[in-house]
Amino acid sequence: MTMAKVALTIPTDVLSLAKKKVRAGRAKSLSAFVSDALDEKLRRDELTEILDSMDAQHGKPGKAARAWARRVLER
Repeated sequence: MTMAKVALTIPTDVLSLAKKKVRAGRAKSLSAFVSDALDEKLRRDELTEILDSMDAQHGKPGKAARAWARRVLER
C-alpha cells in the first residue's frame, strides 16, 4: 500500500486520548491509529449511503422488520 505523509490539526484532548490508546496497544503507532479511524469512518459513510439508497428504493423497514433484525443481531 502506498502511503502519504500529511499534517493534521486536531484538538489537543483528542490527540491525548489517541496517544493513550496507542500506548495501551490499540495500534502500533499514532499514524496507524489515525489511519484505522479514517478507514472506519469512510466505511461507515459508505454503508450509510448504501442503506439510504435501499430506503429510497424500497422504503424504510417497518416495526416488525426492525424487531426481527434486533433478534437476529442479538445471537
